[in-house]
Amino acid sequence: MKQTHAINRQVLADHVYAEILESLMDGRLRPGDSVSIDGTARDLEVSPTPVREALARLEYTGLVQRVALKGYRVAPVASAEDIAQLMEARLVIEPVNTRLTGERMTEQTMAELEQSIRDLETAPRGPSFSEFRDYFDADERFHRLIAENAGNPFLLAAYNALGGQVQRFRLFSGVGITDANHAISEHHAIFDALRAGDSEGAAAKMAEHVSNVRARAMADAPHSPAGTPGA
Repeated sequence: MKQTHAINRQVLADHVYAEILESLMDGRLRPGDSVSIDGTARDLEVSPTPVREALARLEYTGLVQRVALKGYRVAPVASAEDIAQLMEARLVIEPVNTRLTGERMTEQTMAELEQSIRDLETAPRGPSFSEFRDYFDADERFHRLIAENAGNPFLLAAYNALGGQVQRFRLFSGVGITDANHAISEHHAIFDALRAGDSEGAAAKMAEHVSNVRARAMADAPHSPAGTPGA
């Protein structure tokens, strides 16, 4: 009975998290907006507890911020400088993860990576988050599978610390999915190198992929009126 209760509670918490995330991604909650725990609980017809849990998870991703004595508010738009620094961190972590995963590759991991690419190819890419959520999920799953199978808990913790920041620049800019064909091609190149047993080559392809994502992100990121990265 206790296990069933725990599962039901987790399902509820995940549902609340998904609802708030969709409100963020679809622009119903905008940068700087306050997020009321009690108000959100009433809107979703749940107790405040799963709302608190969901907001704590979202705070970890950087999508909301806790304000002392005021609760939570939606995080500001990621600046070009934020994006550049985030991608620098990814360039340090992800190629190493890829090399280590290649050295430990199993048939199951290979199959899961291949499936994530198939899902990326077939996922809808409409203008609303409900339409492109599956694309985001498949994209993130590819990178997470590599991080989880690298066999290094410290690198995995570093990857997890990036949280939802990878997609944060898209959150409020209205950019949506603009690089799908490039991303799919780059995922294929990484996968092909891993399948060929070329761990170093796969790491190089991952570095190239992250560098390309950085360039595309910087082109889409908000800039100050003077054309320099925002503060």
